[in-house]
Amino acid sequence: MAVKTATTAPKGAKPRKTAPTGAPQSPTSDKSAATATAKIVAKTVPIDRIDRDPTQPREHFDEGKLQELALSMKELGQLQPVSVRYNAATRRYILIMGERRWRAAQIAGLTELRTLVHHGIEDGDPETLAKAVAENVGRADMTPMEEAKGFQRLVEFGYDIEKVAAMCGKSASYVGWRIDLLKLSLPLQEALIKGHVPIGLAWYVANLHHDNQARFLGRWVRGDFATARDAEAFAQACRVEEERQSTQGSFFVLAEGVDEAGAAGAQGGLFGELELPAEERERIVSERKKLVRKIEQLGTAGTILAEIATMDPGELALLLGGAQGGVGGQRMRIDHLKDVAGKAVATLRQAQAVASVRAGALQIAPDAAADTASNAA
Repeated sequence: MAVKTATTAPKGAKPRKTAPTGAPQSPTSDKSAATATAKIVAKTVPIDRIDRDPTQPREHFDEGKLQELALSMKELGQLQPVSVRYNAATRRYILIMGERRWRAAQIAGLTELRTLVHHGIEDGDPETLAKAVAENVGRADMTPMEEAKGFQRLVEFGYDIEKVAAMCGKSASYVGWRIDLLKLSLPLQEALIKGHVPIGLAWYVANLHHDNQARFLGRWVRGDFATARDAEAFAQACRVEEERQSTQGSFFVLAEGVDEAGAAGAQGGLFGELELPAEERERIVSERKKLVRKIEQLGTAGTILAEIATMDPGELALLLGGAQGGVGGQRMRIDHLKDVAGKAVATLRQAQAVASVRAGALQIAPDAAADTASNAA
């Protein structure tokens, strides 16, 4: 192929360019006989004859903002009509757009609402759902999971992801990433809704098996990760390990309660180093010593940079002004070091995640997993 309320793609994710496998193409523009005769009538309707649409993607409403809207409606009345459709079988009205106003009107004690009544619309009409999703998507108080469910329902109605994106004013990648969030376990969905997990991180975790999602959530809640970026790298490493072990006929499950110190002490054995041929072990030991020596030399660079950081700018200008390249040339050299250092930190973050995952991994053979399930039953 991301809590900030992200509208950007998770870093490192691959863009989704096509609809999910098997997704049908967009419905044709041909209308059914009922839809063809649809008409819209302005009408005042008793509130107690209006029902919410059970397919409405929004499920959470900010109570504080509802109270504010209710006070406004009590003082000024209803400023905009709501859209409803008439159900001839029940002789009741179902909301299409305007559920916030409907809820606030009830709080305000209003007994009637001005409506635009759509006749001839059947239950499950995809265009009606599309309007509801398009109206709500991107609102600050609409949760990522509500968006995901709304997008997924449109796909189930037959729209491909590109069409859904166009209707809702989003990119196809945005729609695809939101739908991917539906792979989250219920506890993680709840954590995302409440803002306890950043959306970018949630997307990476959604790619894990549910057992590992639960164990990951435990680590996140305990504060095992220094930053969200570290947590993302850990989730990515978990996914790679899941795929690696599945190709070997094993299941990968994160162990619980493994701290960083324990992981560091166990890395050699868990990486399988002792199982390698003697020649390969010798190579690893030799390369390890070389790399560690090089990293230790960074202390000299750090000392030089610390000295420059504390110098008087006027003195620096005097000393370096006559040097080749001048002050600007020396700054460019240090800027280059900063860029390379940033990339090195990112790579080390990923390496640390891989080490932590493998050190805290339980490898379960299929036969053992089957025996465990049988005993539990």
